[in-house]
Amino acid sequence: MTASPVVFADRLLSLGLARVSEAAAMASAELVGRGDEKAADQAAVNAMRDQLNLLDIKGTVVIGEGERDEAPMLYIGEEVGTGSGPEVDIALDPLEGTTLTAKDMPNALTVIAMAPRGTLLHAPDVYMEKLAIGPGFPDGVVSLEMSPSERVRALAAAKGCDPDDITVCVLERPRHEEMIADIRSTGAGIRLITDGDVAGVIHCAEAHLTGIDMYMGKGGAPEGVLAASALKCMGGQMWGQLTFRNDDERGRADKAGITDLDKIYARDEMVQADVIFAATGVTDGSIVKGIFREPHHFTTETLLMRSKTGSVRRMIYRNPKEWVGA
Repeated sequence: MTASPVVFADRLLSLGLARVSEAAAMASAELVGRGDEKAADQAAVNAMRDQLNLLDIKGTVVIGEGERDEAPMLYIGEEVGTGSGPEVDIALDPLEGTTLTAKDMPNALTVIAMAPRGTLLHAPDVYMEKLAIGPGFPDGVVSLEMSPSERVRALAAAKGCDPDDITVCVLERPRHEEMIADIRSTGAGIRLITDGDVAGVIHCAEAHLTGIDMYMGKGGAPEGVLAASALKCMGGQMWGQLTFRNDDERGRADKAGITDLDKIYARDEMVQADVIFAATGVTDGSIVKGIFREPHHFTTETLLMRSKTGSVRRMIYRNPKEWVGA
């Protein structure tokens, strides 16, 4: 008699995933504004790993801190969980915005997503050209084949507004100078961010709250998969195309099993099945509030989402310091 496969019980696992994200945020709280990026990141990594190993899953990290020889914990391919329960893929960034944390700047987050085994894109640690918009638009209203200014005009037409009513979120990097100039040629506004492009993409899904209509630009491919996971839960369209600077980076793609180096991935090609997603604020931001520290307590805000139901929860958790990580 063949045993029945263990089902991906996303509803039951979602609260456990929130606990993982919260633990990482609280572990890094003492290092906010202390100027030590590596220490903040390591604290988040340790706490996230400890909490993942309490979950009844057979988990494999497919988006993590790097290759095994680069990251002692939560490396790509690391197995986490108790070893019982469903087989799952895990994408994570224990501290998205290490610089933001070290300098106490807005929008530092702990981020994690979980989906059935084999359904998350194993994106190598290279750049990805990204484009994202929120829900409510026809499929393909914008595309990576368009120029930045064409995207702005197409989205404005779909919204029934002028281009100067559109705001685009872009990472502030020298590589984006030409793109920024092209966007501004339409009259559109630009929200420049210093770090944290997962948060940047999420902004598009709540344009009525954030004022951001579109995200575009080149950033980390692993963060692209995390952002696609969030958009699959919240609604919206996203595309990503890997870019390579040298043969070493092309070798990383080959190692990850990617054969078509020019492929443009749609959101549902990066995240092929139902996914759960959690993000907890470390510093105050436009998505969630940061850690609120009291003499004996930490208070966190976590965004917890499930693509199966489209549910979006905002959870406030006040925890005594002596129980942090318990």
